[in-house]
Amino acid sequence: MANKRPKVDAVIVGLGWAGSLMANELTDAGLNVVAIERGAWRDTSTDFPTTIDTDELRYARRRELLQPLSVETMTFRNKPSQEALPLREMNTYQFGWGVGGAGSHWNGMTWRFLPTDFVTYSHTIEKYGKKRFVEGLQVQDWGVTYDELEHFYDKFERIAGTSGKAGNIGGNKIDGGNVFEGPRQRDYPLPPLARTQASLLFDKAAKSLGWHPFPVPAGNTSGAYTNTLGVKMAPCTYCGYCEFFGCGNWSKSSPQACVLPALMMRKNFSVIPNAEVLQVNLTADKKMATGVTFIDNEGQEWEQPADIVVLSAYQFDNVRLMLLSGIGKPYDHTTGEGVVGRNYAYQTISGASIWFKNETLNPFIGAGALAQAVDDFNGDNFDHSKEDFIGGGTLLIHSTGGRPIGLTGGVPPGTPQWGAEWKKAYQKAYQNYNSIYVMGNSYPHRDVFLDLDPTYKDRHGRPLLRVTFDWNENDKRIGKFMADRSMDMADALGVETKHRSEPTAEPYTPMTNLSSHTTGGACMGDDPRTSAVNKYLQSWDVPNTFVCGASAFANNGGYNPTGTVAALTLHAAQAIREQYLKSPGPLVKV
Repeated sequence: MANKRPKVDAVIVGLGWAGSLMANELTDAGLNVVAIERGAWRDTSTDFPTTIDTDELRYARRRELLQPLSVETMTFRNKPSQEALPLREMNTYQFGWGVGGAGSHWNGMTWRFLPTDFVTYSHTIEKYGKKRFVEGLQVQDWGVTYDELEHFYDKFERIAGTSGKAGNIGGNKIDGGNVFEGPRQRDYPLPPLARTQASLLFDKAAKSLGWHPFPVPAGNTSGAYTNTLGVKMAPCTYCGYCEFFGCGNWSKSSPQACVLPALMMRKNFSVIPNAEVLQVNLTADKKMATGVTFIDNEGQEWEQPADIVVLSAYQFDNVRLMLLSGIGKPYDHTTGEGVVGRNYAYQTISGASIWFKNETLNPFIGAGALAQAVDDFNGDNFDHSKEDFIGGGTLLIHSTGGRPIGLTGGVPPGTPQWGAEWKKAYQKAYQNYNSIYVMGNSYPHRDVFLDLDPTYKDRHGRPLLRVTFDWNENDKRIGKFMADRSMDMADALGVETKHRSEPTAEPYTPMTNLSSHTTGGACMGDDPRTSAVNKYLQSWDVPNTFVCGASAFANNGGYNPTGTVAALTLHAAQAIREQYLKSPGPLVKV
């Protein structure tokens, strides 16, 4: 029998960005909140001191901040007809490990999705008709609009200390910012990061093509900043150690740097690290949650009773916990019925590797989100009347840091893999190599889904999550189109050597780290037959359970998901505070 802890108002599963933001809001409302985190406690000063934080072997290669495979893996297959096998190496799937979650090791790109991303189905029908959808796509609107989320995007940017330049304030387009973005109420709290030589070259080339370049909004502080929770952040030093690293300089937006210093001061909040939630406990009729069961680091089983349960773990973990707990009807691929596991989406990646002839790029000067981008071909920012797909992607050039191990692969095609010729090529390429990188839209398909594996189990005897994914025809057409645009950019840059990247031309493999941005599986919407949660991330079936994270996305945009995860979480938190606490029950009637 499980040990039983005192009942709390709310229990939060996973203390990354979504969990910490939700905890901050609920404790501010006076609720007693406990967060349960599978990994250890992580703190800026003790876990990420600048004396060790720039250890590329430890963090970028051995990936110390990512969840070990010994804790949990998943099974993968491309098609429903195949047998899924357990993954033994994490490349695409980069689970956070410890307090702060993936918010500790991310790069910091802090995007807002386009207004059309939230209404892709209705927008496409109205503008192009149903025939524009590739067969098998399961496109649907989110049940919430950009206008409803704008305030919460703004709120997160001020918590995170985002650096950037607005391109649309109140409908007025501003040159130098992203003129395709949805209207915002005001500019970013900090100006853009300083530009590198790569950014300047990209900017000039993009303008020569008639495109609209702008600095990527960055969760890397361009100056000293005190956020809306009173937490002080320091200016970025452009060390180039962001992705897979913590930040010991208090310069990268993360739960540790932005939320936890204020949250941990509150007496009505506590966190249980090194504890894994096994399931959400439900009443006999499965209509309400009573709390969660978890196992601690010593193998002891505990019950944490609560009036509200918030799932805010990694996208896959949210879906798996719902399936293991019996929350919502599992998706059945053969019938198309069910919602949990449905509408899984990835990100459509393409681009081009480029090598300049005489440019000195000084790649060691960088930051996680220091990049220059164009949005001319993202979403429906361009006319698709003559195209045979929907969506597109954001095209950009990075200056994330010239870490020496990571850049060893940046030599031109045909270079020997070792020896004197490789060394000579690498010495040159270190200063003149970069890439055009495209993050593309991804729309769910009926043959792409998540479910519980019938064969393989975890260390506690529970089924592993099974991922069924391959590029669909719409992905392939986006990939080809955006790879063509990347080669156009390479030509405009006047590079000496270019190499096209079109991964969608081959079957997908999770062993190649194209992108870590996985979404869906517990998607939101306005119809319980096609969505697992409503516009407030509230389970249709268990109304005192809220599911926060990229698992709620009805489709993926041509951006990193973090800004939208945060906005949706803050939107849900306000609904809990202002509506649910006054009258517990479903917040959306159907």
